[in-house]
Amino acid sequence: MDLDVMAGFGGKQAWLAVAGGDQEAVLAALGLRDLGPVPWRSGLDLAHLTDDRVAVTPPLPGARDTRWVLAVGRRLMGSDPDVVALSAELGTEVQFFATHRVTELHRWRRAVKGDLLRAFGYVGQTGEVTSWFGVPDPAERDAGLPGELDPEASVLVAERDVFRVAGAWSIDPTTLSGRAPGPLRVGAAD
Repeated sequence: MDLDVMAGFGGKQAWLAVAGGDQEAVLAALGLRDLGPVPWRSGLDLAHLTDDRVAVTPPLPGARDTRWVLAVGRRLMGSDPDVVALSAELGTEVQFFATHRVTELHRWRRAVKGDLLRAFGYVGQTGEVTSWFGVPDPAERDAGLPGELDPEASVLVAERDVFRVAGAWSIDPTTLSGRAPGPLRVGAAD
């Protein structure tokens, strides 16, 4: 397999986007042991199929003319990473996204240098908004969120909305394809 061919990811997955980060710093902040470079497809498969591995991209161009390191893996879905602490430790913006179409679980959070800017969580099976902090930005309103949480109003969010918000804030991971600026690195929990 070619290390230099990017592959997109998305559904039934969780990922972090770290502004201006580097792979080693992201792995260290997540408390993961660096297992080294892997081909994109193999790394993404490993991160999706295991509970203790996370694949980390090299810096990729994204929203706001910023380079973003993405960390992806099923481990992040279960561990619910603390973006506030990670953004403080890394001294930058950190975003978290999760989507699982079976339960219609959709979440996103955004923090900069230790300050939470926005949090949203939704479970479609119950129609429940599970977290809401801050005011939705234009990308979120374009995805169907109201300007403020109204307990009487229904909110309907789908997987594509998570990707839409991710694309506006950092990178829509479903669009990754073509030549990569380097291989993925895989980290493992001890």
